[in-house]
Amino acid sequence: MSTVKCISPIDGSVFAERPCLSQNQAFAATERARAAQADWARRPLQERIDLVRAGVAAIGAMNDEIVPELAHQMGRPIRYGGEFGGFNERASYMADIAASALAPTQIEDSDNFRRLIKRVPHGVVLVVAPWNYPYMTAINTVAPALIAGNTVVLKHASQTLLVGERMAAAFQAAGIPEAVFQNVFLDHATTSALIAANSFGFVNFTGSVGGGRAMEHAAAGTFTGLGLELGGKDPGYVMEDADLEAAAETLIDGAMFNSGQCCCGIERIYVNAALYEPFVAKAVEIVSGYKLGNPLDPDTTLGPMAHLRFANEVRAQTAEACADGAKALIDPALFPKDGGAYLMPQILTDVDHSMRAMRDESFGPLVGIMKVNDDAEAVALMNDSNFGLTAALWTQDYTRAEAIADQIDTGTVFTNRCDYLDPALCWTGCKDTGRGGGLSQIGFHNLTRPKSYHIKKA
Repeated sequence: MSTVKCISPIDGSVFAERPCLSQNQAFAATERARAAQADWARRPLQERIDLVRAGVAAIGAMNDEIVPELAHQMGRPIRYGGEFGGFNERASYMADIAASALAPTQIEDSDNFRRLIKRVPHGVVLVVAPWNYPYMTAINTVAPALIAGNTVVLKHASQTLLVGERMAAAFQAAGIPEAVFQNVFLDHATTSALIAANSFGFVNFTGSVGGGRAMEHAAAGTFTGLGLELGGKDPGYVMEDADLEAAAETLIDGAMFNSGQCCCGIERIYVNAALYEPFVAKAVEIVSGYKLGNPLDPDTTLGPMAHLRFANEVRAQTAEACADGAKALIDPALFPKDGGAYLMPQILTDVDHSMRAMRDESFGPLVGIMKVNDDAEAVALMNDSNFGLTAALWTQDYTRAEAIADQIDTGTVFTNRCDYLDPALCWTGCKDTGRGGGLSQIGFHNLTRPKSYHIKKA
């Protein structure tokens, strides 16, 4: 029997280990979910909403245990207090809008005809969640899927394998039947076999581009709906009229927070020539003040990356860029803890798009900064990427910002902020970042299908 292990980035020890389900056990779990779905969907919408809210509250009650547990699993410093704020915000918003988002579209209700379109659940939804924000990314789909009347099977990343257990236990304790929300441990082959066998009405995957391709391959010919949030290389653009202090502080935090392991983290920054030098100086000042160390230490501001191989990929991108002429601005002497999964932050200048550090996803505490002369140059560079999740613009001219935003191939455009997921807006991407959309009313639409009713009255 295969197992899934969480290797703690704090010290390389095995923090948790669980046996994977056999294929027979996995198919039995999905059959339980399928058998339970109709009864769950027949429950009143308000009852489902109330049960999901209760499950969310149960997670909140565990937060004191969850915060250090996350530090052990994926390295985020305890000083940041976990994810419950965003977890609760997203679930609560989806609960708040459920009645309107799922309401039938009334076309006609006359003496002769009643015509309408209802939203009906897909059935069983598989959620494959990532480790970087393990609670918030999972709840994006779990909450609206359950509210809409689907049953949910959750498969979490091995790096955060305890998260799925906690979520399922909390929601079941709140009154959601065990078959309606199941946490499972699966290897890749079993996951693919379940998808290929048409076990799910919808699959939501957040992870790598390679993982997304594997999901599409497994689903080929089944007509299973897929929601895919994959890689990113999100840009920031600082215009000549930007608030320099706010732009530097926010963009650098967007690049470095969570050791750079954010889906919509900033990985490349373009700065108008008029502000380039002071922006770079401020960025170096900010990053030089970070403390890299054990995430269980309240003074630590930057913890280890979740896994040694992730840190080594960022090291490789940095070394290649420097060999090709980039300049590394952060002094290694400021970060004596650097080594293994503990990776010092770095800012690169004299970079260009021939370098992997400006082209491939880094997903670590590394950002390249380039000087630009005008909006056209900035737009061309921002669009010169295989990815398209978010972009962040910095200016006091909001009309100009929106005109630039219209030209950027991406899922979300921020102005004077970054690295934030607004649950009222659709979370989506384009190009190799994937397809589909979560949260907002569109999230409910993607987790249901339209069903038309045409009634001729006698």
